[in-house]
Amino acid sequence: MDELQQRQRSGQQWIGAPVDRVEGRLKVTGRAVYACDHVPNGRLAYGYLVENTIARGRIAAIDTEAAAQMPGVILIVTHRNAPAQSPYGPPKVARRFERPKPMLDSDRVRHYGQPVALVIAESFEAARDAAAHVRVRYTPEWGAKFDMTAELRNAYVPDGINAGMPHDTAVGDFDAAFAAAPVRIDATYTTPYEHVNPMEPHGTVAQWSGDRLLIHTSTQMVDTCRIAVSRTLNLPTENVRVVCKHVGGGFGSKVPTHADAILAAIGARMTGRPVKVTLTRQQMFANTNHRTETRQRIRLAAGRDGRMTALAHDVIEQTAMYDEFAEQTAAFTRSLYAAPNRRTSHRLVRLDLPPSDIMRAPGEAPGALALECAVDELAHALRMDPIELRIRNEPRVDPERNVPFSTRGLVACMREGAERFGWSRRPSTPGNMREGRWLIGYGMSAAIRPNYLQASKAEVTLYRDATARVRLSMTDIGTGTYTILTQIAAQSLGLPLQAVQVEMGDSDFPPTPGSGGSWGAASTGSAVFNTCAALCRKLAEVAAADRASPLFGSDPAQARLADGRLHAGGKSEPLGALLARTMPDGLSVTGEVQRGPEYQTYSQHAYGAHFAEVGVDMDTGEIRLRRMLGVFAAGRILNPKTARSQMIGGMIWGVGAALMEETMVDPRYGAFVNRDLAGYHVPAHADIPAIEAVFLDEYDDKANPLGAKGVGELGICGAGASLANAVFNATGIRLRSYPLTLDKVLDGMRA
Repeated sequence: MDELQQRQRSGQQWIGAPVDRVEGRLKVTGRAVYACDHVPNGRLAYGYLVENTIARGRIAAIDTEAAAQMPGVILIVTHRNAPAQSPYGPPKVARRFERPKPMLDSDRVRHYGQPVALVIAESFEAARDAAAHVRVRYTPEWGAKFDMTAELRNAYVPDGINAGMPHDTAVGDFDAAFAAAPVRIDATYTTPYEHVNPMEPHGTVAQWSGDRLLIHTSTQMVDTCRIAVSRTLNLPTENVRVVCKHVGGGFGSKVPTHADAILAAIGARMTGRPVKVTLTRQQMFANTNHRTETRQRIRLAAGRDGRMTALAHDVIEQTAMYDEFAEQTAAFTRSLYAAPNRRTSHRLVRLDLPPSDIMRAPGEAPGALALECAVDELAHALRMDPIELRIRNEPRVDPERNVPFSTRGLVACMREGAERFGWSRRPSTPGNMREGRWLIGYGMSAAIRPNYLQASKAEVTLYRDATARVRLSMTDIGTGTYTILTQIAAQSLGLPLQAVQVEMGDSDFPPTPGSGGSWGAASTGSAVFNTCAALCRKLAEVAAADRASPLFGSDPAQARLADGRLHAGGKSEPLGALLARTMPDGLSVTGEVQRGPEYQTYSQHAYGAHFAEVGVDMDTGEIRLRRMLGVFAAGRILNPKTARSQMIGGMIWGVGAALMEETMVDPRYGAFVNRDLAGYHVPAHADIPAIEAVFLDEYDDKANPLGAKGVGELGICGAGASLANAVFNATGIRLRSYPLTLDKVLDGMRA
């Protein structure tokens, strides 16, 4: 008998059990239905984008005649025949993902790769072939800008930064404290443009029924997608339904609504047929999210004892000419280390590139690449162990908000990680460990990620056969949400896992914030938890008033559900018997969770510590990761199997960001050059040796009813910096420009 069978027979808790994914069999047998797998009613037509080929300007003429005569072509949509849509923007709004996103609405082109036509045909191949025969002549506007370094003098202060945070903060007198300190670090780090590349491309199948639109689309947030589509097409929100049962990866790129959803809806309306639009891998680079390039100046000042007296993190990053997105790159610095004098700032440079937007762990991922290396530089300057330096600068309260932490597990993560990793074997002098031609080094970094709780609702229905159905609009982007919500409902209702069916990914279901920001499991899980509690209370009230029930006259407040029975006052009754007698159609309850005052009175974060060992080839400059460990404190772990998978995935992403990921820009047209997985390098199996993720026991009663925190993005935070610090420990070369490619290592060796 395995562990899960024992849990089920003994009535032990499901929450916290390493349950296999409940949708796993569907996925491995190919029966999970993704957006573009949907088979609509009616003969499906296929749409293919024609992309703009200049930096900016206007369409002077567009010739579709030859393309329209090709076999299988049904319709070609351009700005000349596209329906009226709401204008784009405004760019500065609180709920930015609900903005209209018009397509083909004018002759204006704002960046390379912007859609200028949609060819609809009987097959994908016919549409693609015809798209190549659409001829577009442009009137370019000269003077387009693509180089952020050349435009630094034009950097401006944004209204705010992502997640509603202030763009700048200041405490104390940084300038005076920095000037007076005996030990100072003043270093500038750069991170490149990066692109999200989920396995499942962005795609939509759209179908109309009268004035009602149904779209199956690959999105992380069906509710905001529904609003964006309805506003774009000037429809009542209730006339749009968005469905997304499974997502093959999103990582932030499927939070906004993109061209595929809008154009599929337009094409279906104009043809009277269901239309599928799927972006190719190349089209995704210009028409979905990218992470902005950053230039980060870090200044740290400390006494000889290692205690920081001043800290500054100043960021300049790219945004689009017609949109504004400010990644919160320095925001995490505000809560990580103690220093009485501190400053953070964000500035933007407008360039003629596609809009940047959120990408997994926005802010912390690029920001930690800089800050955590600068802290390592400070440790080296002080001749102090990097862990000891961080412990000496552990804050007692949040350094800028001056409120207590709900929990603070950073030091515990570092100490546990150091013991497991064998940190004591790290050479204190760089370049002192060697195996043949390989220079060996150890590095570490801290990880921090804010914990969020977003308002969520859920509907739970309990049937007389002692089965339950859970409904909510949440999506599963491959993180295990179906499984975790099944576990929460099963334990809360006292049922076996197989008795609970979770239905998600439908905008007709109770609203949720969707998958993003690492808030999904905690927010929607808490909604399910609260709803099950409300259902138990309602059931207990019915039983207490039913003279035929053994629980007649019992106190509903003392009731609980376990083993398929309702228990109260030392007595119990089978759920099936109670429901069959009192509510033969079942009992349905809708509940919710809202953010409480704890999010103002406490500073809430999850924490971690990364450790990496690398080898650097002294002849070629090649960097090889040899092993990696992450230790995390992230509240109550709802499922250690899915959580570990999340962490390891994030750590691997950190390896990619440190060593290879970079999108190159053509300085002539502002085109992303390496826009496929042949040119845009991500880690392969051969790049990833032994990686392990470990969780410390923790329960945060300030976070939510479950005591859990988000883990989706914590794994990437700081991971890349541990590799960069290991490269320094191996070679004595400090690289401040990511990714750490071998040419930079060789330049450092020559210097």
